[in-house]
Parts: sequence; C-alpha cells; structure tokens
Amino acid sequence: MKFFSTRNRNNIVDYKRAIFEGLAPDGGLYLPLGELKIEGLIETFVREAGKKRATELYREIVQGISRALLTPEIEPEKVERIGSLSVGFAPVLRRLNDRIALLELFHGPTCAFKDFGASFLASSMEVLLEDDNRRAVILVATSGDTGSAVARAFYGKKNIDVVILYPSGRVSYLQEKQLTTLGENITALEVRGAFDDCQRLVKEAFMDRELSRKVNLTSANSINLGRLLPQSYYYVFGYVEAVSSSDEDIVFCVPSGNFGNLTAGVLAWKWGLGTRRFIAATNVNDVVPEYLASGVFAPRPSVKTLSNAMDVGNPSNFERLRVIFDDNVDKMREMLYGESVSDEETIDGIREVYERFGILIDPHTAVGYIATKRYLERMRSDGSSSSPEGVIILATAHPGKFSDTVKRATGVEPELPDTLREVLGREKRSVVIGPDISELRAFLLKHF
Repeated sequence: MKFFSTRNRNNIVDYKRAIFEGLAPDGGLYLPLGELKIEGLIETFVREAGKKRATELYREIVQGISRALLTPEIEPEKVERIGSLSVGFAPVLRRLNDRIALLELFHGPTCAFKDFGASFLASSMEVLLEDDNRRAVILVATSGDTGSAVARAFYGKKNIDVVILYPSGRVSYLQEKQLTTLGENITALEVRGAFDDCQRLVKEAFMDRELSRKVNLTSANSINLGRLLPQSYYYVFGYVEAVSSSDEDIVFCVPSGNFGNLTAGVLAWKWGLGTRRFIAATNVNDVVPEYLASGVFAPRPSVKTLSNAMDVGNPSNFERLRVIFDDNVDKMREMLYGESVSDEETIDGIREVYERFGILIDPHTAVGYIATKRYLERMRSDGSSSSPEGVIILATAHPGKFSDTVKRATGVEPELPDTLREVLGREKRSVVIGPDISELRAFLLKHF
C-alpha cells in the first residue's frame, strides 16, 4: 500500500515516509492509494469470534490488517513486532439493549480511544528508527485526550522527543495532569488560546520547511497516517463481535471533533467492512452536520462545551473525508448522517444511560448516545430503514476523566482506574506560550 497527499495525487510515498513527514510537503494529509480488500479477512474473523477471547481476536485483527497494509514494503517480522508491541489492551463490546451497544475504547493506559492509534504509531516509529542514525521530534496539538495518549505511548521511546500543545484552561484537570507530569522525553506547551490555535501552530510549523529540517519534526495526532490507520482496526473488531451474534445491519455512531476517528471508520468501510452508514455525532461545534445539511463548509471558532475533546471549529480530517467522497456532498450523505447535541442534552444522556442501564458514560459518549436515539427514531418514523439496524456507539473515554460532569448528571462520582489515579499526585510541568508561530519556532530551535 502506498499513500498520496489530499492536495496532490501524484505526491505518492511509502508508509515510513508518511508517518515521519506527518503532513505532506504541500500541506495535504496522506491517504491510502488504491484498494485494500479485507472482506476475506473479516469473514475469517467472524468465524473465529465465538471461539476466542476478545483480546486474542483483537490481536489477530491488528496483525492481519497490518500485514495487508504494510508488507512487503516493511519486512514481515518488523510488521509483526509493531503489532505485538502496540497490542497491550483491547476494546470491549457492551450491549445496552437489542438495538444499541457501546464499543468501549477506554481500556488502554490513558483510558481514551486514542491509546490505540498512539500505541501503534509509537511502536511503528521506534521499530522503523532502529536502523536510522537520527532522532525524531513529535509535535502534536491536543484538545484533550490525544496529548495524554501520545505522551504515554511515546514515553521512554528510543530516539524520540514529544512536544504537546494544549489550550490553557480548556482541558479537564485530569487530562492536564496526564499531559504535564511525565517529563523525560515529553514536553507540554500550554498555549494561551483555543485548540484551533494549537492546531494552526502545528500546521504552520510543519509548513516551515527550514524549521522542519533543523528540528526533524513529525506529528502524532490524527494528521499522522500512522495513528489514523490503526483506528480502523477496532471498527473491524466491533463489527465482527456484533455480527457474530446478530443478523442486524450495523451502523457506527462516532463522537466527532477533529473527525480522525470517523475517517478511520470510513477507510475500514472502503476496504470492505459491511457497515450500513456512520452517524457523525458532534456537540454545538457542528460545522460538519451543517455541511451535510447545506452543502456549504463554513469553519468558525470553536465553542467551549462539556465534551471538550470535540471542541473543534475547523476539523482538519474533514479534508480527508472530502477527498474520499470526491468532494461530493451527496455521496457523503449516503454514508454519513450528522447530529448535533447540546450540553443540556449531553447531561440528559449521561443521566439516562445510568438510570436505564446502570452504566456511567463520559460526555463524548453521551453525545453519541443522544445522536443514536435521534437516528433510530428518525429511521422508524420515516421508514428509511428496510431492515433492522443495530448501532454501535464508540465509547471514547472513561467516565472518570470527567467526574464532575458525570456526578452532576447522576449524583454518582465514577471510580478512577489506577492508571488515572496515579497521575493526580504528580507535579504539573508546562511551558506557557502565546498563539503565535514565532514563539513556538523559538522554543523548538532552542531546545531541539
């Protein structure tokens, strides 16, 4: 499999170059070139699903799709090592009722879905740097969970430094602790601004070719192909687990901010995953649902919400989606259904899931739950669905990461997993900078 830039289909690179460049030289994002067919693999996984533990099944999915994607460009033994190093945890499919299930993606080290992609990318870079005489500097913007997942995944990795930009006062207390307490090869930059400012600074740094040459920059958020591709693996896992015990058509509901997670699902569908469609569930930062309704993409400054990881006013991965669907809104509408959910409705969703099912969920998953209810109601009322549909909601973060909001909704304070509890006693260490590229450039040149 080769990869091309969204802004120039003739700019074609291999996997190693794609992950270390992060952003293409023309400012585009990398996408797979050509067709990858995994229907046969999926059929095999479905047959094996009832015979194997979930962790073993997920490991086989990771290794099987990785071989299809990366060999023979990368030696098979290295692909096996990348897969093995990245799989220390697995998703869990939990049914709420006969129509709705949660795909819990928070059983990794930072209790967020981004652990999956970050772990695979970190393993890829470490393995592929073994034969190179160079050191990479990861530059990443985060609206919450990306930074902590990247920090933990790359912590202590050989020949790699990590610089994380996060918006001051716009991540939760626990998220900030996860970003700022590791030290060693991890540096946190606290930006006076919004996530969109952090993302803009990262893009401007990568577009500065002289800076990139001097510092050897690469990325680790969903801009980076090496984080995006492995996120497709858990869609396959959720689908396999669901269809092995049900004959429903499967719809995925994806809480969406920067739209990397949804893009990964769309890639899995392009490769042969038999999902009917995707629900793009957003908070009031709803530029993509608006685009699906009007055909006009109108980015704007983000608004702060309870589901802060989705507070994105100009989602960078939407560029990938437009290319995948040939910049045709009608094609996109066939596979993507958009819903926007307010903070008040988010609180209602957390409360309802707890009262009806006895399960605590975080605000992002609650956005997905409310969007799913609306979708199913609309399909029933207008007769749009000719066969039963089951919706798998991507449960993207542990409720303990948003304990104040969850307690406000339910009266119950979620218990923190050990991996979260241990960071609370650590000292925060960050460097405050303004939202100007000159400050970021000066910091990078001074330290790296």
